Amino acid sequence: MIGLIIIIPLLFTIPTAFAWQLFDKAGYKSIYSIIPFYNLHILLKIIHKPLWWWVFLVIPFINVFVYMLMLVELMKCFGKLHLWEQLVAVLFPFIYFPYLSLKTTLVYQDPLQTVRPKKGPVREWVDAIIFAVVAATIIRTFLLEAYTIPTSSMEKSLLVGDFLFVSKISYGPKLPNTPIAFPFVHHTMPLSTTMKSYVEWIKFPYYRFAGFGNVNRYDAVVFNYPAGDTLSDKFQSNFSYYSLIRQYGRDRVWNDERTFGKIIARPVDKRENYIKRCVGLPGDIIQIIDAELYVNSSPAFVPAGLQFKYLVKTNGSPINQRVLDKFNVTEGKSSGNSEFVFWISSDIAQQIKELPNVTEVTKMLEPAGERNPDVFPNSPEFNWNIDNFGPMTVPKAGTTVGLTTKNLPLYERIITAYEGNTLKVEGNTILINGKEANSYTFKLDYYWMMGDNRHNSADSRIWGFVPNDHIVGKAVFVWLSLDPNKSLFNGKIRFDKSMRIVK
Repeated sequence: MIGLIIIIPLLFTIPTAFAWQLFDKAGYKSIYSIIPFYNLHILLKIIHKPLWWWVFLVIPFINVFVYMLMLVELMKCFGKLHLWEQLVAVLFPFIYFPYLSLKTTLVYQDPLQTVRPKKGPVREWVDAIIFAVVAATIIRTFLLEAYTIPTSSMEKSLLVGDFLFVSKISYGPKLPNTPIAFPFVHHTMPLSTTMKSYVEWIKFPYYRFAGFGNVNRYDAVVFNYPAGDTLSDKFQSNFSYYSLIRQYGRDRVWNDERTFGKIIARPVDKRENYIKRCVGLPGDIIQIIDAELYVNSSPAFVPAGLQFKYLVKTNGSPINQRVLDKFNVTEGKSSGNSEFVFWISSDIAQQIKELPNVTEVTKMLEPAGERNPDVFPNSPEFNWNIDNFGPMTVPKAGTTVGLTTKNLPLYERIITAYEGNTLKVEGNTILINGKEANSYTFKLDYYWMMGDNRHNSADSRIWGFVPNDHIVGKAVFVWLSLDPNKSLFNGKIRFDKSMRIVK
């Protein structure tokens, strides 16, 4: 963090240096424009802004926006009042500043003594809108972004209808892969289900700025859906493209456009945002035994309200809805008057078991040794399911793993999709980038994410590891919680769940 406070103002020296003749025309020595930090001090004096603006110039990411405003004000001091002129100065100062310096008629106008033409109402509105869009874009890209919880995968830690803030500076914000995009939408244009909201004429490589720290074990983390690189534009991320391929075959999925729509690809930053709990850090050993999670052979942290799927049997009478509301049971289904399935915590299960009409409460588990084909790594070599999984080590950057045709399914997607290599198997021989390989060294750190609603969460148990370049930020604060099943005047706002810190 201290590095950012020093480095960013140093970077501001680069565009400011191209204004060296503008400094001279404003009555200051040209050499001042290339002196780090001091050039910003002089720039503030030229545009007659208070020196306490320095406070903003040392706040990471806010300082980028403030510096842009300073360049706009500098243009005004030389009579450049058109919006396009100010925009060019902000985007291309290394070209525009030297160009202006060639103009012998260019004269510095003291902003305290110059009467500028009054803006018309249209220009006022345009300036205000542009200012708001730029400011909000910088904040949501580099500092803080608002999200809504759409599914119950994190019940009861985070509820459907929770509105929360996600801190991008906690782990360091990412440089957008696709910087040119329609503001305030993610990947699809408003009023459309297929039109892209971004263009890929300019694509930046992965780069993460410094943040307050690293991902910690058991943080609630927002990340880009790893399996969302390819998808059906009809099903979007509601059905994984890879699960469709396993179920229907690649030829049908690609050729039956009426059923599956078009198959499209998305860059990392435009994939769906997911939120789960990070239960495995790079190098951790993950294992699940009868739905109990172990990290490095020790029982994992149990979040309050951790939920599983339970079968509840009664003596033939139904369970009163008021009782379910009392226990805050929000997910369940009935197969008659005597059998119910609920997604609840162990504490609630025990309380339901004590009801007079309940005869049996059983946690519904997938038995050990019974392979679930939808569970990562989706290979017959691994008889794993959501309740009995592993042991398996989460890959760590710089570590090397031995490769065989048996364990290759664990790392195939890492080698190809995440780290950009070609992979081919010929018999028992593994070829990476055309060369025989019996080991692989990871380039990125990876994480293991799981939902707190363990039996109703599509998480790493389904699609595997989350690369570091997919991490978006840390869920920090729920500012509003709305119950989607209630009306405005009948408990719509969950006041007891609003304005709370995410744990």
